[in-house]
Amino acid sequence: MVNKLAFANSIITAQFFSGGIFPMAIKRKMKTMDGNNAAAWVSYPFTDVAAIYPITPSSVMAEVTDSWSAKNKKNLFGQPVTVAEMQSEAGAAGTVHGSLSAGALTTTYTASQGLLLMIPNMYKIAGELLPNVIHVSARCVSSHALNIFGDHSDIYACRQTGYAMLCSGSAQEVMDLGAVAHLSTIKGRVPFLHFFDGFRTSHEIQKIETWDDETLYELLDKDAAQAFRDGALHPERPVLRGSAQNPDIFFQAREACNKYYDALPAIVEDYMNKVNDLIGTDYKLFNYYGAPDAEHIIIAMGSVNETIEETIDYLNAQGGKYGLVKVRLYRPFVAEKLVEAIPDSVKRISVLDRTKEPGSLGEPLYLDVVAALKGTKFNDIPVFTGRYGLGSKDTVPAQIVAVFKNTEKPRFTIGIEDDVTNLSLPLEENPDSAPAGTTACKFWGLGSDGTVGANKNSIKIIGDHTDLYAQAYFAYDSKKSGGVTISHLRFGKTPIKSTYLINKADFVACHNQSYIDKYDMVSDIKPGGTFLLNTIWSPEELDANLPGQVKRYIAQNNINFYIINGVKLGEETGMGTRINTILQSAFFKLANIIPFEDALGYMKAAAEASYSKKGQDVVEKNWNAIDAGHQNIVKVDVPDSWKDAADTQMGMAAVTCDDKKLQDYVNNIQIPCNAQEGNNLPVSTFVDMADGTFPQGSAAFEKRGIAVKVPSWIPENCIQCNQCAYVCPHAVIRPVAMTEAEASAAPAQTKTAAFKPAIGDLKFAMTVSTLDCTGCGVCANVCPAKEKALVMEPIASQLDQQEVFNYGRTLDEKPEVAAKFKADTVKGSQFRQPLLEFSGACAGCGETPYAKLVTQLFGDRMMIANATGCSSIWGGSAPSTPYTVNKKGRGPAWSNSLFEDNAEFGYGMYLAQETLRNRVVAKVKALEEKAENPDVKAAIAEYFDTFNDGAANNIATDKLVEALEACGCDDAKAILKEKDYLSKKSQWIFGGDGWAYDIGFGGLDHVIAQGKNVNILVFDTEVYSNTGGQASKSTPTGAIAQFAAAGKVVKKKDLAGIAMSYGYVYVAHVAMGANMNQCIKAFAEAEAYDGPSIVIAYAPCINHGIKTGMATAQAEEKKAVEAGYWHLYRYNPDLKAQGKNPFTLDSKAPNTDEYKNFLMGEVRYNSLARQNPERAEKLFDTAVANAKDRYDYLTRLTALYGQD
Repeated sequence: MVNKLAFANSIITAQFFSGGIFPMAIKRKMKTMDGNNAAAWVSYPFTDVAAIYPITPSSVMAEVTDSWSAKNKKNLFGQPVTVAEMQSEAGAAGTVHGSLSAGALTTTYTASQGLLLMIPNMYKIAGELLPNVIHVSARCVSSHALNIFGDHSDIYACRQTGYAMLCSGSAQEVMDLGAVAHLSTIKGRVPFLHFFDGFRTSHEIQKIETWDDETLYELLDKDAAQAFRDGALHPERPVLRGSAQNPDIFFQAREACNKYYDALPAIVEDYMNKVNDLIGTDYKLFNYYGAPDAEHIIIAMGSVNETIEETIDYLNAQGGKYGLVKVRLYRPFVAEKLVEAIPDSVKRISVLDRTKEPGSLGEPLYLDVVAALKGTKFNDIPVFTGRYGLGSKDTVPAQIVAVFKNTEKPRFTIGIEDDVTNLSLPLEENPDSAPAGTTACKFWGLGSDGTVGANKNSIKIIGDHTDLYAQAYFAYDSKKSGGVTISHLRFGKTPIKSTYLINKADFVACHNQSYIDKYDMVSDIKPGGTFLLNTIWSPEELDANLPGQVKRYIAQNNINFYIINGVKLGEETGMGTRINTILQSAFFKLANIIPFEDALGYMKAAAEASYSKKGQDVVEKNWNAIDAGHQNIVKVDVPDSWKDAADTQMGMAAVTCDDKKLQDYVNNIQIPCNAQEGNNLPVSTFVDMADGTFPQGSAAFEKRGIAVKVPSWIPENCIQCNQCAYVCPHAVIRPVAMTEAEASAAPAQTKTAAFKPAIGDLKFAMTVSTLDCTGCGVCANVCPAKEKALVMEPIASQLDQQEVFNYGRTLDEKPEVAAKFKADTVKGSQFRQPLLEFSGACAGCGETPYAKLVTQLFGDRMMIANATGCSSIWGGSAPSTPYTVNKKGRGPAWSNSLFEDNAEFGYGMYLAQETLRNRVVAKVKALEEKAENPDVKAAIAEYFDTFNDGAANNIATDKLVEALEACGCDDAKAILKEKDYLSKKSQWIFGGDGWAYDIGFGGLDHVIAQGKNVNILVFDTEVYSNTGGQASKSTPTGAIAQFAAAGKVVKKKDLAGIAMSYGYVYVAHVAMGANMNQCIKAFAEAEAYDGPSIVIAYAPCINHGIKTGMATAQAEEKKAVEAGYWHLYRYNPDLKAQGKNPFTLDSKAPNTDEYKNFLMGEVRYNSLARQNPERAEKLFDTAVANAKDRYDYLTRLTALYGQD
């Protein structure tokens, strides 16, 4: 609680601030940052408490706030912000409400579903007239599919809550208007939702002017702030707030707030004017831009306004009469101010909305505009309405031109081709409307190769060291690290308003050679522009390897073509695959945006600042890489013959397969999307999948070929343990059993060995899908053979093995192998087809090996409910679908609902299956009583004998169906109509620790308490992996994570212990790399148990910063167990029913002397030791003590359960 004395003290501490008289305009410092950082910058001074929860793309705001707080940065009131990470956005909103009620100015940051979870508390906060700002990086809300990108569907869902809504359209506006929101809510008592476009503004880096605390303090209404604190809940002046009211007074009391909303626009306008006076801007509730005598105007809000302004400048310079009204204050919506902003000359108005409200008369902004103009001088002006930019669909000048030229469609869409309802507007050539002197650069990289980081560094160098304006935006595909990244950088002498992707570039760089025949990247280069290709090919080899289209465009458009062998230079300089600094140096040399010698000095200074704590040798490696980059560029002399080069195959060729739906999906959707051409697909392509349903198994057709090195099998060294296949994150390495005939018919390059032990004449082969491999090296590292049976070799040397892998997929599994090596053993499981393959997970991922193994054991009868997170992104991101089917067409049925409700979602799936199965079972029982056909009677008997045995019941169900089909009686026909519900399904609920320990814990706890047969698999990475590594309640003591910048203080939550406390829940704690047998045994027991089960699996993650890299992920799991960081155990209620001890401690007594060594092998721990050695030592000592206590507790549990 902050009382008057504290507030007075804060004023005293601020006496150095200016004396209250501002000059006409102040000079603000320029900094390079994105919209999220701008929001954090402006909100921090006004914030006492920040209650937060991670969600893309808003998490950065909270992370920056937490980082500043950890560094003891002070707010306007002389204190660091108190930051509290909650278990969900609903929890964060409740904390905000409570903190406000007790007198602390409280802020939060969110987006999308997170914002929607806050709505109930938003009603309360607004109803109680509490000053608050929620900063929202506006994002699409999940509907037929998840989309993490920007639109306004989330903020529009809040327009009824009573929050004022203020919109910013750029990072600069976020900085400026964010202050207006905080100042206005304190003075006006109405809470604010300050929003800006997710990704396009939240992640776009710009060079902007920043506020200083002195100026903000002078603008603050101190009396209003003190009045807020005085009105807070105090036992010294007790009041009741939040009563229950009856029909007699509720309506009247609700209307009593009207005066605050009536007064608010003037307060906002007043603060806008003060800001304008200070910094020379012209912010209004509605701003007009364009011709004073405009005849057609657009009304819109958000980042699109920047593009509209640029387009208006372009069109009006050619004699056009166009304009734009930018909506700043959306709630309260002040009709008279809108009317004031519109030129009298207007003849047509088009309203653009970045959302879709199915079934409505129009989208929200359109409806507000129509209502506002009713009865005014613009009453008879036609108002058109259009949708744009859903899910961050790019909005380019050509689309804006189409809006201005549209005279026929009062309802329209832009940015897509709607050939179904025909709402889309036709487009002309996209004009180059950027101001003269703007340099556009585009970089194609591979996720986690450092390209994005290097470009952020380049922007900072140029922004901070020159007078140039700079803009950077980064586009990603749906893969995790290892996917396509496209960096869009612009530089110029005038402000950059181009809030759209670059398609007319002065410089294009391809940082990954495998892209050159997959993506049309050179056609973006302006004639006379520059193209840099990172390649292992020599100049002489280019003619034979470059696609004809690429050669022809380069030659015909006079492109300056350069190559560099970054892979070779990375090895020579000790940088390995992190070649970003090499290519950054080449960029500065070729682009000539700033004098190269200056750039060289800035790059080296940045490298020293970034890596000095890692040692001078690391710094010098980076310096050498920088020098190597600019010294080893090769200019390619383009031959005239390239001008006539014929087209060659680029990207994926059309596919054919037995499944027509899958074939059509791959050819019509996946191939264009993978070629970065998905934006051009028309609406008709998706009519038959409007509900978001896609076929399984399409990932197998991608064949990305992104690895630098892939495993090569050495048969004579192989002990045939199958551990390499067991741990492979992407299912690219598989053992195959071949008969003599099959081996003879195999491709000539096939390598085989005799089975160990021998099984007839069968041959053993370890096959590798080289084009699906990510090159992580986990398989080679885990190989236990005395002489390694797997070595990593350049992919070019192993391409012939792809044919061998493809051949192996055509062969049937061998019954004699299945009989010899049981499915629930490490070796035996790997002869079964993985029904999760070639996902977009990171190279070396610790999660996918577990999921893959589950599909090998139970995949043909699995139902999967998947929480939003890493596992839903690698498991179900368009366009590829990595869950697949077996030769019978069976496989996991997968769906994702939300983040917070996944346990309930999976439970609902189970209830549906149980209910529908019971219905058809009743019909089977009725038939059993009167059946005379012996085949039918025998099949029914076997069906009921195996009723609760999933694997056996699958077989029995097939026999029953066959018998019923042969019978053909009416009763059989009735059962066959529901045959899909006959077999016992295996219901699984997948999710990460952020879901299981935090936001979804309440649901998870409730579901396991119901006693139903559901299986839960928790991928425990100990952080929110998908949103960037924020702390969860699974994060252990001492770990640095986002929202735990100074190291987490409290210990890890005992989720397993909570589950075991029920007594009827199967629980397992596993780590595949530490004990492969225990892991598979746990999965088999969990699925066999006729009740709820939960398997918590330790999963190393790229966020951990493992020193030895993700290639050693499995070894890291082993180290974790040996040091006592992670423990292996199982609790099986079935054993208790048998009079046995249900608890089994599978891991040995740990060597806790190695605990700190384990911690120091990961950046999430050793970075704390570098930043704050004393704190690290204290927290690490606590962590060691926790580990000892934990093992002692587990050993006592063994004795305790044994006594029972």
